[in-house]
Amino acid sequence: MVARLTAAQYLAWQERRRGGQAPPPAAAAPKKKARKKAPPAHPGPPSTPPAPAVEPLLAMLSAPGRHWTLLMPYAEELLTSNQRLHHMAVHRIRQQLRKDAAGMAMARRLPRLERAAIFYVLHPRPLSRKRDPGNWAPTAKHYVDGLVTDAGLLPDDNHEFLMGPIPVMGESVTTGFARMSLVIVELSEPLTSGNAETVTGTAG
Repeated sequence: MVARLTAAQYLAWQERRRGGQAPPPAAAAPKKKARKKAPPAHPGPPSTPPAPAVEPLLAMLSAPGRHWTLLMPYAEELLTSNQRLHHMAVHRIRQQLRKDAAGMAMARRLPRLERAAIFYVLHPRPLSRKRDPGNWAPTAKHYVDGLVTDAGLLPDDNHEFLMGPIPVMGESVTTGFARMSLVIVELSEPLTSGNAETVTGTAG
């Protein structure tokens, strides 16, 4: 039977015959390190968006009274429905949102109301992709908590006293991260389905 050697085995056999040592096996090629994704570019300094148009919002309500528009303090961290954050980070952001809303209510000396509708107007970053203001509902919820629970704007935030918060798309900011305005409308009639003829998230 004829033994069949590989080329490497034959070379090793020849080295042994000459009294030498077999050459060490070739080192494995180093694994390529995965490229780390570069962090997204910072959008620049904060900017002030145009005030939202209030008339189309008032037209949705059957009994609007006094109204106030609050541009909420600039924050690089807002909560959205599609984020994946550690619960401690969510708690920290939530507490800041409530504090910001309560501080704005007190600074503007908002009166205590019996009933109100609250619209939250998203001012997104100037990107080409479409935005859904409803995704920012978690931010609006904690702003409302700050207004109602911490600042005492309403007796409670249940359906008997509060309509909303209702999402609205506003004009974009020019630089910086997205911002949010709250439009608070006093309602003079008890809340029923007839208070809002059409409430959508597309008013401008």
